[in-house]
Amino acid sequence: MLTSRPDLRKLPGRWLGARGLVWLGARGLVWLGAHGVVRWLGAHGVAMVAATAAALIVVAPSSALAAPAAGQFPAAAAPLVGVSGGELVAAGTGRRLWARDANVARPMGSITKVMTALVVLEAGDLGREIRVTRAAVRYVDSTGASSAGLIAGDVLTARQLLEAMLVPSGCDAAYLLATAYGPGRAAFIRKMNAMARAIGLTSSHFASFDGMPFPTEFSTYSSPADLIRLGERAMRNSVFRGIVAQRSYFLPATGRHHAYLWYTTNGLIGNYRGAIGIKTGNTIAAGFCLLFEARRRGHTLIGVVLHADPTSGGLASAVRAAEQLLNWGFRRV
Repeated sequence: MLTSRPDLRKLPGRWLGARGLVWLGARGLVWLGAHGVVRWLGAHGVAMVAATAAALIVVAPSSALAAPAAGQFPAAAAPLVGVSGGELVAAGTGRRLWARDANVARPMGSITKVMTALVVLEAGDLGREIRVTRAAVRYVDSTGASSAGLIAGDVLTARQLLEAMLVPSGCDAAYLLATAYGPGRAAFIRKMNAMARAIGLTSSHFASFDGMPFPTEFSTYSSPADLIRLGERAMRNSVFRGIVAQRSYFLPATGRHHAYLWYTTNGLIGNYRGAIGIKTGNTIAAGFCLLFEARRRGHTLIGVVLHADPTSGGLASAVRAAEQLLNWGFRRV
């Protein structure tokens, strides 16, 4: 048994796919299991590796198998995460560290609100005042959408409504912003799709301003690769960065509105060292999703997980998947 993991990239030999990873070379054979367990299996001949309790993998020399490209660490060495799609990228360089169905479009729930925010931020005039309407309150009440608890008659600025939309994921705030900045929600959704085309999101379509499943569960969708690009674009904006990095936001009462206290839905913020964003999402079709970014030791990683395993704790399952990927990624940058 090895006491430390060898640098398998420097060993001459061949990679063999399995439920773990096997390196076969002149010096022998190394098995790198799904959870990072490394075993040295001898110098010559056929070896048998128990990759899981239920499966045995037989490995023999094969000159037809190719070694990995120089400088690449095999994706199979990444942690096993229970998600349907996702990606992890080193921000700035664009180096992909991990991916699963990166170009496959899926529903992403309230991650949609990142695009909503981007359209508003690009339009500007964040000091404009917007009145909370009864229609906005009825919208969240009738659909069961996530709410910032806005009170009809209150007047808030667009900047404050961005806080209400991105921190507690308020669909009432998204409704008001889309109505004001369209003007009208249909026009606003057209602007979302125009923005998507402008920034090169080739596998995305927006049919709602908040990610709610209208007109169908699959009408609003994006791919992990597109969502990484969207997240990077949004995080260039200092107002957006400041909002999504907050664990909570308190808005004191004034003569124009009630007091509000909002807590982030992103379980990484305040709990994972270096986490600086970005946005959660959840519908029946989307499952539990998280677009996330974290910075450590001068390195910034941005990632997304879509449709995290719902049997492992709701939205916390997406947070755990993100933590696993970030921990793994920071060891490799």
